[in-house]
Amino acid sequence: MAEPLRIPDAKVALSTASVYPESTATAFEIAARLGYDGVEVMVWTDPVSQDIEALRRLSDYHQVPILAIHAPCLLITQRVWSTDPWVKLQRARAAAEKLGASTVVVHPPFRWQRQYARAFVEGVWRMANETDVRFAVENMYPWRYRDREMLAYAPDWDVTKDDYRHFTIDLSHTATARTDALGMVSRMGDRLGHVHLADGRGSAKDEHLVPGRGTQPCAELLEGLALTGFDGHVVIEVNTRRAMSSAEREADLAEALAFTRLHLAAATKAH
Repeated sequence: MAEPLRIPDAKVALSTASVYPESTATAFEIAARLGYDGVEVMVWTDPVSQDIEALRRLSDYHQVPILAIHAPCLLITQRVWSTDPWVKLQRARAAAEKLGASTVVVHPPFRWQRQYARAFVEGVWRMANETDVRFAVENMYPWRYRDREMLAYAPDWDVTKDDYRHFTIDLSHTATARTDALGMVSRMGDRLGHVHLADGRGSAKDEHLVPGRGTQPCAELLEGLALTGFDGHVVIEVNTRRAMSSAEREADLAEALAFTRLHLAAATKAH
């Protein structure tokens, strides 16, 4: 008699960034229609992404839980939720607590944010000790232009070089950094709390391809997570800006979800 298929605990969420240039509201609608387990809200220039009550209404209306909040750490969000990076993190934590999200995703500081960077590791630990919300610090990459490389993040784009309670692994960023993704996952160990699933081909541009369309070990990562009983979230964070229509964008997001579910289940079925 065959063993029953054991489905891993990891939930598969859609990042609201994956529908850009469409709106945060559209991401909830697509996540519900395609059967995602929830969403990760990228807090950025869309006013709805910054409004806790609006997000709660969208979540309730579409019956799609908010599983994570991505703090506004991008260059284009330097003035969103304050210009003070610590205030941004406090507001992200408050949003996560009010909306029932278990994780706040945060990037390491830009190198020119010197004071913030100096206190970052200790400060993230202090904030993590004040809440049940996970602060999962995300791996980044060196910036490249032609044959020149600029280290834009401090303490380091490779977050495994510093001591954080939880990490986010992003496979588009490992592609851009031209680093060994599975080696980085191994260094993160049981502190890997969150996954941004996307693909890349090693371009200097952060590509965020649909999983399976680049060179990153997306399938191997998912199968490894299933075998180790990973209980964090796997978030589809892909770039659909070049989609020629809403239907093409939705087809990409359906493909990404199917790829993720297939490989999360494949490892448990094989064993």
